[in-house]
Amino acid sequence: MATPKHLVLLPGLLCDGALWKHQSAYLKGTCEVHVADLTRDDSIPAMAARALEEAPSTFALAGLSMGGYVALEIMRQAPERVERLALLDTNSRPDTEEQGKNRRALIRLAEIGTFKGVTPRLLPNLIHPSRMQDPEVAGVVMEMAERVGQEAFVRQQTAIMNRPDSRPDLDGFRVPTLVLAGREDVLCPPPMQEEMAARLPNAKLVFVEICGHLATLERPDEVNTAFRAWLG
Repeated sequence: MATPKHLVLLPGLLCDGALWKHQSAYLKGTCEVHVADLTRDDSIPAMAARALEEAPSTFALAGLSMGGYVALEIMRQAPERVERLALLDTNSRPDTEEQGKNRRALIRLAEIGTFKGVTPRLLPNLIHPSRMQDPEVAGVVMEMAERVGQEAFVRQQTAIMNRPDSRPDLDGFRVPTLVLAGREDVLCPPPMQEEMAARLPNAKLVFVEICGHLATLERPDEVNTAFRAWLG
């Protein structure tokens, strides 16, 4: 199978193109990279529809965390357009009752004006402890959250909270698929990746060591190597 000419990248919650800056630079000249804007809609289906509207006719597709939820929805809406699929630090399950409760509490705080983006207190959920003082990781994460802002945060949390259970769909997604995650990802831990890879018919599972939830920033060389193999 030929290397795709286009790659669409889907950021996570409170993230933008900076999440993928290392991959965009590394793949320059290999394929044309497009980063979708997932800040304007309050449902996963609407995010997917907008990304599809703005995407090339066919493409490779990679999503991280919330971007992975959107990638799975794109596979439901337009599987014939996706040549390859990469699911990074994400999962195919819906929110638990406790997760939904926590998201609703965060939405309420944001709506009354106390949105603080990604604070140092929240960073341990997102990145490995060894990167907490690294401006190229921790600093970039906090800057992205500030750029995305309060209103988009509410829309994104609403979308995530209401996402469907994708597990029943996985065995129908037959394109070459990379499932990659940080070994120490506390938000989407290894059993979630193993579950997805086991259900996907054509999946390769890769764990990145000494890495949390944001593998593309924390361990760009390892992610780039996996992307090169995935893209052929």
